[in-house]
Amino acid sequence: MIVTTHIGAKAGDLAETVLMPGDPYRAKWAAETFLEDAVCVNEVRGMLGFTGTWKGHRVSIQGSGMGMPSLSIYANELIRDFGAKTLIRIGSCGAMQQNVAIRDVILAMTASTISTPSTHIFQSLNFAPCADYGLLNAAARAAGERDVATHIGGIYSSDVFYSEHPDLDKEMTRHGVLAVEMEAAELYTVAARYGCRALAVLTVSDHLQTGEALPPEDRERSFGDMVEIALEAAFS
Repeated sequence: MIVTTHIGAKAGDLAETVLMPGDPYRAKWAAETFLEDAVCVNEVRGMLGFTGTWKGHRVSIQGSGMGMPSLSIYANELIRDFGAKTLIRIGSCGAMQQNVAIRDVILAMTASTISTPSTHIFQSLNFAPCADYGLLNAAARAAGERDVATHIGGIYSSDVFYSEHPDLDKEMTRHGVLAVEMEAAELYTVAARYGCRALAVLTVSDHLQTGEALPPEDRERSFGDMVEIALEAAFS
């Protein structure tokens, strides 16, 4: 039996492919909406995890919580203790460019950051976290086939939600950063450490330039394309 500090699943309960939303209830919604025969395999600390099948492929959907420290815990345990090989973050982000609209999908090619839980490992090196190219390419094809408005490029993974650095936001916008979220940079770093595949597929829920935001009740209904793109990419 395998039971880690934060995942109460048994050996074999989790698939090699794991989708990782931050919100455990989004994990529940995605599992019930897109997977067949989905079973809840983790409830530790309320961070729900499910395993089922999609088009005959075994898939797990495990909540990661908010922020890179929480994501790092789940990514490490999923890979190290449960044998995960492909981890895809599915979550929301805030757009930073005028040509990116609410409900658009962003495929994060790179993830800039000030710091992550892994920063100390690299000492003076500025490590550049990036997506797995195979997953990125497959996700781009899947988005194109679905005719979803999609942007591919760099994002920013913040270690705070309430930023006090408008000057930094301005510079990132000037340098073409597409959006801000709070987890991808650490996901990419942990995956690189273990030789696994990782990608962040994000839906724009807020806009830093226009002030637009999806109402909470519209968020789940708007996230379906993101989940299907992630699933198609994982098994292409």
